[in-house]
Amino acid sequence: MPKLGMEPIRRAALVKATIAEIGSKGSLDVTVAQIARRAGMSSALAHHYFGGKDQMFLAAMRHILSTYGAQVRAALTVTKEPRDRLEAIIRASFEAGHFRPEVIAAWLNFYVQAQSVDGARRLLRVYQRRLNSNLMHELRPLIGDNAGNVAGNVAALIDGLYIRHALGDVKTEGQVASAQVLGCLDIMLRKPT
Repeated sequence: MPKLGMEPIRRAALVKATIAEIGSKGSLDVTVAQIARRAGMSSALAHHYFGGKDQMFLAAMRHILSTYGAQVRAALTVTKEPRDRLEAIIRASFEAGHFRPEVIAAWLNFYVQAQSVDGARRLLRVYQRRLNSNLMHELRPLIGDNAGNVAGNVAALIDGLYIRHALGDVKTEGQVASAQVLGCLDIMLRKPT
């Protein structure tokens, strides 16, 4: 007989184990059995809760994105000015909880998986649209019609720093990465003279 109330705890443990296992391997070349072992349960139980590795990985990315979204919302509640709100969005993108090796590895694999797995592609589109919408909302009062171009550039810088970090080209702290994006944003916001 299943233990009542254990499903959310076990699902959370499997999500955490999925992120950790992908981080340790650096790829999606992991098995449900490895993830389940790391979570301290059987692979049959992992399959029962998620069905397979793709579903486990999508649940892990939903968790990462949900945590990120909550941090962005929290950061935005304490800022009023558009420039400050842009900074809050960018800093949340590189917050220490997100800019960890295992989460960065999950992001890199998420980009790859979105090329061939419909659920990952949809989830990536939701993230991209939400980030773009948040950036554009704060950029419009500052630069008007050019908000779309600058929002796209800022999003590309964020993604690019994650990719470069994951590939080992650049190993920076989240604060340094934030400062790089914010420096570029300052340049993009300058009005031509």
